[in-house]
Amino acid sequence: MTIPTKSIRVGTMVSASSGKAAERIGQIADMSFESFEPFFWQTTNGQDLAELGKRSLDAIGNRDITISTIGMFGNPLEDQDMDRQTMQGWKDCIDNAHHFGATCVAGFTGRIRNKPLTDSLPRYKQVWSELAKRAADKGIKIAFENCAMDGNWATGDWNIAHNPDAWELMFNETPEDNIGLEWEPCHQLVYLIDPMPQIRKWAHKFFHVHGKDATIRWEVIREHGIFGKEKFVFMRTPGFGDTNWTDVISELRLAGYTGSIDIEGWHDPVYRDALEMTGQVRALNYLKECRGGEFVVDPT
Repeated sequence: MTIPTKSIRVGTMVSASSGKAAERIGQIADMSFESFEPFFWQTTNGQDLAELGKRSLDAIGNRDITISTIGMFGNPLEDQDMDRQTMQGWKDCIDNAHHFGATCVAGFTGRIRNKPLTDSLPRYKQVWSELAKRAADKGIKIAFENCAMDGNWATGDWNIAHNPDAWELMFNETPEDNIGLEWEPCHQLVYLIDPMPQIRKWAHKFFHVHGKDATIRWEVIREHGIFGKEKFVFMRTPGFGDTNWTDVISELRLAGYTGSIDIEGWHDPVYRDALEMTGQVRALNYLKECRGGEFVVDPT
C-alpha cells in the first residue's frame, strides 16, 4: 500500500561508512521498512556520495520506501585529523543529500573536548552558522541528535545538543529555521528526563526522529543510586522499553510532524547480534501499531 505523503513512516538506520549501504538496503528492503537513514561515523572514507545515493535509490527500486535523512556523526568543532574529516563529511552530505532523495542531514553538534558545555558555544555558532547557510542554499535541514555520548554539562567529547537547556542556548546562537533536532526519547530517559513534555514544546524543531527507547531500573536507583556499580538504565529497541510510543506518535501528529521514525538498533542488551533483526522487525511492527496500524483509505 502506498503511504500518504503527510503520514509518519517507520524505517531503520543503515551504516554507510563501509561503502556497503546500498547493498544493505537491498538485503532488507523487503522486510516492510518504509524509510532508511544511511549514516556515516566520523568519515565518509572518501566515498562518492552522488554515486552512493544513486545506488541506494536503485536498491530501493519501485518500492514505496524513502530516504528523508542521511547521518554524519562526529565532532566537527575541533581540529584533529578525524574532526576535519567529519567537517568535510558534513559538507559533502549537505551537497549530495539530494542524490539520496534526502532533505535533511543529521548528526552531533561537536564539542570543545573536556570543557564545560558553554565553552563550545562560540565555535558552535561559527561552524553551524556557515553550514546552515550552505544547507539552506540547497533546501537542506540540519538536525542534531539529542545524545550526550556520555558527556554532561561540565565535560564531554562529542555533542552539546543533549538536553533542553542546551537547546535554548544553541537555538539562540543559531536562530536559522533550518537548524533543528534529530530527537528520540531514549536519550532523555537515560538522564531521567521525562521526554513527553518536550514534544509539545519542541516538536517544531524536530526534523527527524530516531526509534530508540530505554528501560529505567528504578529498583536499582532506589538501592544503589545512579553512580553505583549496578547499571540503572538500558537503551532498548522500541517495544521493549518504557516509552508509550502510541502517546509519542499521537503527540508528534498533533504537533504536525510528518517525517520518519527510523529505528536505531545495536544498543539493546537482549536483542542484539543474532537477535538484532528480530528486535528491529519487532520494533517496526510495534511502531506501526502505535501509529494506528496499516493505513486505511476511506472509500468516500
